[in-house]
Amino acid sequence: MNIAIASEIIREAIQTVLIVSMPSVGLGLLVGLIISIFQAVTQIQEQTLTFVPKMIVVLLVIAFTFGWMQSMLLDLAFSLWEHIPEYSK
Repeated sequence: MNIAIASEIIREAIQTVLIVSMPSVGLGLLVGLIISIFQAVTQIQEQTLTFVPKMIVVLLVIAFTFGWMQSMLLDLAFSLWEHIPEYSK
């Protein structure tokens, strides 16, 4: 295995992780922004007000997209597994 192959494996893994995490992180960010605006307008400065809704939204997104996330990660794992003979040259 040379540096080009290792770089390609790392690039593909990072790209897959970013794509898989994007829905939950994006919606968590959106909910946090909406709650922050609500807190600024109403002047409610409760710290736990932002935590619980974001946690619920992120868990719901993970629950709804788990099948897609699993298939993406398994595709990456199977691709790496299939290419082991090529990497060892």
